[in-house]
Amino acid sequence: MTEQLLRRFVRDYEKVQDAQVRERYGMLSGGVGIFLNLLLSAGKFFAGVLTGSISITADAFNNLSDAGSSVVTLVGFRLAGQKADDDHPFGHGRIEYLAGLLVSMLILLVGVELGKSSIEKILHPEPVVFSAVSAGILLCSIAVKLWMCFFNRNLSRRIGSAAMAATAMDSLSDVVATSAVLLGAVVGALTGVSIDGWVGVLVALFILRAGWEAAKDTIDPLLGQTPDRDLVREIEQTILAHPEVVGIHDLIIHDYGPGRSMMSFHAEVPMNADIMEAHDVIDHIERELKEKFGIETSAHMDPIATEDEGVNRTRLWLAQQVKELDERLTIHDFRMTAGPHHTNLIFDVVAPHNFSMEDEALAAAIQQRIQAHDPHCYAVIQVDHAYVE
Repeated sequence: MTEQLLRRFVRDYEKVQDAQVRERYGMLSGGVGIFLNLLLSAGKFFAGVLTGSISITADAFNNLSDAGSSVVTLVGFRLAGQKADDDHPFGHGRIEYLAGLLVSMLILLVGVELGKSSIEKILHPEPVVFSAVSAGILLCSIAVKLWMCFFNRNLSRRIGSAAMAATAMDSLSDVVATSAVLLGAVVGALTGVSIDGWVGVLVALFILRAGWEAAKDTIDPLLGQTPDRDLVREIEQTILAHPEVVGIHDLIIHDYGPGRSMMSFHAEVPMNADIMEAHDVIDHIERELKEKFGIETSAHMDPIATEDEGVNRTRLWLAQQVKELDERLTIHDFRMTAGPHHTNLIFDVVAPHNFSMEDEALAAAIQQRIQAHDPHCYAVIQVDHAYVE
């Protein structure tokens, strides 16, 4: 059914990297969510009034808040689809993350309010009337919400949307919540024991957990998270497939919203290579990366000595020395300048962002090893911190 909806309402739905197509996906998700959640909310409210169940009534308001969340998703995708302007040169894609964050906040609010109402019900219990009509409404709600979960998860995976993933998680939490409400009503009808309030507390806890998970999935890209390791590996393989490039470092990926990423890196090329040919290769790699991964790319060219055996031997020895300090350490931009009395070893050492040693202490430890190996060598060290390990 998802495929049929996409064919009918999303033009060019297979071009998921296109900002306008993403916007249409968001409009479809939001429109379906508003329509179905309003229907479910009305049905559950009727069932709650009919039975006097606080958990069913609370579930009705939960669906009403879901309709509001769908409005947020719809508006968020609409705003995120706006083109770049003078004040926002990288576009408005991060609004989609903000929309997902707002949806998660609404989920958390519903969880808190449901928890308060349920505790009140535990302290002051009231009889709950079981009704076949209300049970039927709840069963229909479970089926609809389960479909909505799969629907939004499918859309999320197609376009890589955190907001839709949050909506799918919200629908799944509703499936569990409504199932618990139905179970509580059945148990109460069969045993005469009112567990309505306790079921409400259980549902509230589940909703709060779902809200927190959804919030985390949207906060991480807003704060800046480590890029996917498989993506980084594919990027490195694509670059190093060009024999003119002998190494890369300082790879950084900036996320400006789904489908709006930028990347920069340093490409090492032999210092005796023809500069125009090397520059042409770098330009080709930038275009290739954009076509393959949909990421705007800027590469910096670093010339290094590759044919001087003395330089190569010293670089390999030094790389081994820093590895002995910590397996995660690497060096790059290595150069040697020889003088009449001493030789300078000039290089950058890359440490993980969570490395335990201070930069000065790390540089001193490397300097000590170099001096112990050759007192006539001095190191000029720049310590960098990697955010892609």
